[in-house]
Amino acid sequence: MKAAVCRTRGEPVRVEDVELDRPQQGEVLVRLAASGVCHSDYSVLTGVMPMKLPCVLGHEGAGVVEEVGAAVSHVTPGDHVVLSWVTPCGICFYCREGQPNLCDLGAKINLHHRMPDGTSRLHKDGEDLQSFSAIGAMAERAVVPAAAAVKLPPDAPLEKAALIGCSVMTGVGAVWHTADVKAGSRVAVFGAGGVGLNAIQGAAAVGAERIIAVDVHARKLELARVFGATHVVDASREDAVAAIRELTEGRGADYAFEAIGRKKTIEQAYAAVRRGGTCVVIGIGPRTESVELNVFMLPVLEKRLVGCWYGGARVHRDLPRLLAMYRAGKLKLDELVTRTYRLEEVNQAFADMERGENARGVITFLGV
Repeated sequence: MKAAVCRTRGEPVRVEDVELDRPQQGEVLVRLAASGVCHSDYSVLTGVMPMKLPCVLGHEGAGVVEEVGAAVSHVTPGDHVVLSWVTPCGICFYCREGQPNLCDLGAKINLHHRMPDGTSRLHKDGEDLQSFSAIGAMAERAVVPAAAAVKLPPDAPLEKAALIGCSVMTGVGAVWHTADVKAGSRVAVFGAGGVGLNAIQGAAAVGAERIIAVDVHARKLELARVFGATHVVDASREDAVAAIRELTEGRGADYAFEAIGRKKTIEQAYAAVRRGGTCVVIGIGPRTESVELNVFMLPVLEKRLVGCWYGGARVHRDLPRLLAMYRAGKLKLDELVTRTYRLEEVNQAFADMERGENARGVITFLGV
């Protein structure tokens, strides 16, 4: 089968013929219908996200189950599924505490990008390939841990469903779960890419009174209005913190979400929230950078700075709910898919993403 393989940082992705093993016990073989083009995949190419190479990219995908291994009962061949890039084990401390997005097994997989037993199902000329989050969705097929395959209704639109597996769940979940934004609140979102747009629509869905989108791309700010932003700030032209304060009677936002992963924008987001407000960091930045906070002002202002991993998702509950909301007209997915690509156009998809042209680019596969 064909797959998008990152072999060397800083070089284009290669679309190669690779070998895929059959599923073993507790695993599922999925024929991919669609894979979202996420900035996290691009971060592997740039080295921001350190990972052993070569690696098959892609962690935001949906498709049809073709085969299941032993001890798999929740899905059968022919089922439509969306893939979760955090595999919840269901029994560790975090799963028992109701935080399966922080699952020990999921963390182990995302450290090594291999199956739970530490092996790989992907090979090329006798060499093992890593698989992003043990998913590797930028490929015609994938063998994934069974718990990462979330069953959907048989008529689920897979091109749209792929997006709820990462960008929608992360952005909406940051608002609903991590921050627990209240109706009538004033919200600022730094970064109007795929995740930021979903934070915006998550805030709109809970009834935020004012939603301020911050970006440097005019196209992204236009999209932000489509997804529910009431105000936009072009950070290439004006001071974002000052603009947010001006729009909030000088106090600052009740909640700010940083969906970029940069030191500067995290510090701006923190500065842009009022006393007692909450700043949520969603974006993943380089390990070499740290944010700077004034130790005197930390207790005085009583602001909260919190991280957000996968939107606090309980995937087997939340992903089907998000799809149901879309079908009820309460969640925008059609508007997210700006352009579709063939697998062979993956490098063009990354280039368009970096230029800020897409809300979300999606790789689609024929015959699904």
